[in-house]
Amino acid sequence: MVYFVGAGCGAVDLITVRGMRLLERADIVIYAGSLVNPELLQYTKPECRSYDSSRLTLDEVIGIIQREQEAEIVRLHTGDASVYGAVREQMDELDKLGIAYESCPGVSACFGAAASLNLEYTLPGVSQSLIITRMEGKTAVPPKESIESFAAHQASMAVYLSAGMLPELGRRLIAGGYPPETPAALIYKATWPEEEAHLCTVGTLAETAREHGITKTALVLAGEALAHRQYQKSRLYAPDFSTEFRKAKERPQ
Repeated sequence: MVYFVGAGCGAVDLITVRGMRLLERADIVIYAGSLVNPELLQYTKPECRSYDSSRLTLDEVIGIIQREQEAEIVRLHTGDASVYGAVREQMDELDKLGIAYESCPGVSACFGAAASLNLEYTLPGVSQSLIITRMEGKTAVPPKESIESFAAHQASMAVYLSAGMLPELGRRLIAGGYPPETPAALIYKATWPEEEAHLCTVGTLAETAREHGITKTALVLAGEALAHRQYQKSRLYAPDFSTEFRKAKERPQ
């Protein structure tokens, strides 16, 4: 059996309990060494064998799995494997080979970054949506999913894999509809010990990155919700709001 496990976004203790237990049982771990915190391997048993997939091709990864298919295998991906994890192509190859697999979710970087900054992306009256996207690079982005088209909503946005293109990203966010003064943040290696979190604006993203020498492994956040101002309180906890568990309270005369 192969288990695709989300390692979380950096901190060793942000892997799920299920993910940790799968690592403890694993005979083989194939991990993304360029992104996954190697300290997670401390959860494995002494006889477990590990392979760094940053040095491997897709065919080589599948080859290891095919050779070791009788063992318990953990394919350890950074964050949550469903977001930019390139897991579907692996699963399709395993389907061809008749090798069974399951997925275990993980904490993606946008949620690790939100925790570091104590953010709520979905503030009533400000934004009720979180857009997770990226700039096109080696992997293309469909034309309908351009930065400009998403920026037009002025919702909360988390932009992955784009730290090396911040001048263009800032320009396109503004061209799409975010005012230059829209709150933004640049989070380098969210939840890792060496994390850096810098608050700025959409218009100063590139300048902030230059000041701090950040060129990669950083997440960009944008949207008015980052400033947590002028938002409405949730109706869920309003005293005059009834729920399945609580009746509305009458206002005093």
